[in-house]
Amino acid sequence: MDFAQLTDETKAKLAEFLPAAANIHNPVDVLGDATAERYRQTLAVVAQDPGVDALVVLLSPQSMTDPVAIAREVIAAEKVIDKPVMANFLGDMGIREAVGLLQRNRVPHYPSPERAVAALKAMSRYKEWLETPQRVIKRLPANTNKVKKIIKNYRQRGQLRITEQDAKAVFEAYGFNIPGGSVATTSEMAVATADKLGYPVVMKIVSQDVVHKSDAGGVRVGLKNAREVEDAFDLMMMRIPKRVPGARLEGVLIEEMKAGGREVIIGMTRDPQLGSLVMFGLGGIFVEVMSDVAFHIAPITADEAMQMLEATKTFKLLKGVRGQKGVDIESVALGLQRISQLVVDFPEIKELDINPLKVGYTHAETVALDARIALSDESN
Repeated sequence: MDFAQLTDETKAKLAEFLPAAANIHNPVDVLGDATAERYRQTLAVVAQDPGVDALVVLLSPQSMTDPVAIAREVIAAEKVIDKPVMANFLGDMGIREAVGLLQRNRVPHYPSPERAVAALKAMSRYKEWLETPQRVIKRLPANTNKVKKIIKNYRQRGQLRITEQDAKAVFEAYGFNIPGGSVATTSEMAVATADKLGYPVVMKIVSQDVVHKSDAGGVRVGLKNAREVEDAFDLMMMRIPKRVPGARLEGVLIEEMKAGGREVIIGMTRDPQLGSLVMFGLGGIFVEVMSDVAFHIAPITADEAMQMLEATKTFKLLKGVRGQKGVDIESVALGLQRISQLVVDFPEIKELDINPLKVGYTHAETVALDARIALSDESN
């Protein structure tokens, strides 16, 4: 809320009847010896100012003040002024009768000017909410049958965590771009896949038991040739069982390496009270450190998706800082809508995330680099 800037015409009218020591700028000070008549005149003039949207009448009683008479003038003004009029009379016994008179005549009275302004702000926000266009949830193209088959297969096997490769297939079915790649179970297969994709490549361990692949040493990026791919494969197969005892290793995922752009995280978690909460924030390994995230209950509209982005510090990075080129923010907002639709279509999804979502300079360059989906227990 901002203080209104009174017009020169308003200030000139106030100067005609207020004492020379009075302040004719906002807030208008009618002085401690002000009579009820002075309050009446001041209210009438200030209410006509085109820059004034609401009035708060403050009274700090002096020995010559007549709070009841002033309250009557405030009541009379409130009935003819087509703007909100509120009161803040300070004191206790000396203003009790005046406050009772205000309240009986339905003139809002607050114990402090801050409370009065807070009420005005709430009124303003409520009016904005009333004028908000009806929410329109846009339905985006999606291959729901493909997702049904994937989830059904995991349910039948009693597995609640979907592997990264299958999770990416789910996201691809809902319109996300994913990097090219496939799973290799031997070093020879890994090299052959990398040769086919072209270097550099990324290698990630495939295992139901390794949730945080980076922490376990299960991610290698920027592998530039066959020798590096072979060595990375052998090291993963040797080290990960030591770091995650009992982990079942199904192979490695070899993928194209995507450079440039910005990394963000988008995802969803189900809250017992609120339901599906769509999430956006700074991506990569720093998401838990920076805690720069925004949430919204699914389903979300296009406007709500953009509001989520704007609610974070990450939004400034996406727009571009210090001469850096901004990335395709619209593709991130669209990704949030796709996740929202996915979790509404499939309530059996307990949580998911794409971390990182590499945001490029065009929609085609925005790619889901890592994906995770967990299903709820059927017994819950």
